Amino acid sequence: MAKLARLPRSERSAALEPADDRVPRLRTRYYAFLSYSHKDKELADWLHRELEKFRVPSSLAGKLTANGVVPRRLTPIFRDQHDLSAGDDLAVEIEAALAASQFLVVLCSPTAATSRWTNLEIESFKRTRPEGCVLAAVVAGEPFASDIPGREDEECFPPGLRYKYDRRGHRTQKRAEPLAADFRDGGEGSRRLAFLKLVAGMLGVGLDELVQREQTRRQRRLAILAAGSLAGMAVTSTLAVTAIQARDAAREQRRQAESLIEFMVGDLRGKLEPIGKLDVLDGVGSRVLAYYSKQDTSQLSDDALLQRSRALNLMAEVAFNRGNLNEAEGLYRQAMAGTAEAVRRSPNDPERIFDHAQNVFWAGEVARFAGQPGKAEASYREYKRLADQMAALAPDNLKYRMEVLYANEDLGISLYYQHRFAEAASQFGGSIEPMDKLASLYPANTTYQKEFATLLAWFADAERSQGNVDAAIGARQRQVSSLQRLLPEAADSDARSRLIAAHEGLAVALTEKGETDQAIQEFHAAIEEAENLIPIEPHNAQWKSMAADARLQLALTLLSLGRREEAAQQAGAGCALAVGLPSTSAAAKPRLGMLCAMMRARLALAAGATDQALALGQQALAAAPTVHTQDPISDRYSIANIYRLLGDIRQRAGDSAAAKSAWTTGLGQLQPDVVERPVEMSGRLELLQRLDRTDEAAPLAARLKTIGYHSWM
Repeated sequence: MAKLARLPRSERSAALEPADDRVPRLRTRYYAFLSYSHKDKELADWLHRELEKFRVPSSLAGKLTANGVVPRRLTPIFRDQHDLSAGDDLAVEIEAALAASQFLVVLCSPTAATSRWTNLEIESFKRTRPEGCVLAAVVAGEPFASDIPGREDEECFPPGLRYKYDRRGHRTQKRAEPLAADFRDGGEGSRRLAFLKLVAGMLGVGLDELVQREQTRRQRRLAILAAGSLAGMAVTSTLAVTAIQARDAAREQRRQAESLIEFMVGDLRGKLEPIGKLDVLDGVGSRVLAYYSKQDTSQLSDDALLQRSRALNLMAEVAFNRGNLNEAEGLYRQAMAGTAEAVRRSPNDPERIFDHAQNVFWAGEVARFAGQPGKAEASYREYKRLADQMAALAPDNLKYRMEVLYANEDLGISLYYQHRFAEAASQFGGSIEPMDKLASLYPANTTYQKEFATLLAWFADAERSQGNVDAAIGARQRQVSSLQRLLPEAADSDARSRLIAAHEGLAVALTEKGETDQAIQEFHAAIEEAENLIPIEPHNAQWKSMAADARLQLALTLLSLGRREEAAQQAGAGCALAVGLPSTSAAAKPRLGMLCAMMRARLALAAGATDQALALGQQALAAAPTVHTQDPISDRYSIANIYRLLGDIRQRAGDSAAAKSAWTTGLGQLQPDVVERPVEMSGRLELLQRLDRTDEAAPLAARLKTIGYHSWM
């Protein structure tokens, strides 16, 4: 699906597996950031209103230009409504909004030219964006007047606007030529024409083309208004006063609902999602649904039906991000019913198919996280059918073509969790080159950059699961680099959460190759990223669980190297985070609790405390039935690992019969005809060797030696 619709996914849940950085993609971008001196507030107010209410002509919407896909609306537009503080740096919110904006529109006047804050905003934006993404709206003064002796006071362009920036984000001495629209009295004929020039620059279309279409639309609107006025006069003469009042009341209700929806999916969502705020989004969604609950769903207009589904979709995303899978599934099912009805009403409308496809995708996503990969595959295949359909209806629309790429990736994910690793690697590998080209073509589009990084992560894990660890390491290194390039302002929580899992995934691959020193560095990098995120949203269970998982993985590596004290320190910190997770974290908390008990049992066994180790091992075994992950096959290997540990403890305590019984029970957990990853193959080998079943163990040992696998459990 369009990754703009996704919130961060939880990590992959298999025991001893790295956290899953395949997180849903956020709608984190503003269409434009409006920068201005507060002395120019009057024009800023007008320009903000006009930009947000402007509707792109239908003949242009969806077309691909040099600036990307032409949207239907130029929303949301960010503007700072308050005076900036007197510090030396831009406010965090401003930095985040600049990093999340596609265009920067600067209101230029002599006041703006001398404004320190306006110039800081321009410099911050131009360090990471092409020159063409900055547009100037001339309010007063004269561009480049500072180059004319005696007219320096008339300069309206701030310094950052007058010069180009190099690829490293440093200002050069080369003069910039920003697209400028003249809003001065008498400039360019009229304020409306200047406005259209600004819009044309953002859309990447010709001004004449936009003006011509606006004139045509205006003439059509006047004709409709004239006809409507005549009809209205005839109808009004027959209406009763009570009917008029009822009509007005209905209009007011619709206006309130539309205002709430616009607020929810526009300004508020755009400001809160990049920093991970969930509570306010959930509250606004509840208010919208409370309004719709008083109406007959079957009687809703097409627009109202879709608005209701979008509100349900938002609340479902929030529930999903909090780990409430049952609640999320119910909300997505309701949203899907609404969009299915909208498609039934207009079966050839690709945008309605797009909206429906998002909910179909999420039904599969919830099934995947509930450990039902077969059910997820069925939803993903339906999602792909819808993606192919919308792409066929509008083949030039880049957004719909991207949906096809996303659907192919999601099919690969469902294959991966069914242990069909070769098929999954082929599915992911076939999409890497086209996604890389797209990300290179649109370097300012962070969604494409994140999607490319996500695809590399899946490809890496599919290759590692087949024993191709060098290919996995290369892909993970490439993923880490691509995500780090997205963080010049250190304000994107979505990219940072992905980076946690990217570092950890690289660490696991390095550990399996035996490069433990580098692996430990990567584990520490993952932990550092997680601990920087947690204070932003202290109740975000996903970030805490990712931090706990990274610490426990690091503890396991340290213990395998004999560094018991360091391992105990990391395990203690990780388990403290796990205990502090809210009870609503139904998936993460039981799994981390089980892993903590296993890790503490290993530490106790290493210290010779067999009684304590046995109690902790039994605690892990008791917790195992409550753990349900995305990979049911690997869940059985996790239980087998617990029995192996219990057998080791019994053997150390001198009870060989009980040890053999535990190892035998563990081996019985494993399925005979499943494709095993090296980590699972190693677990089976360890059990066979303990039971002296050397004939069965020999082929596994040879295979692991051939691929150079290093056990670390």
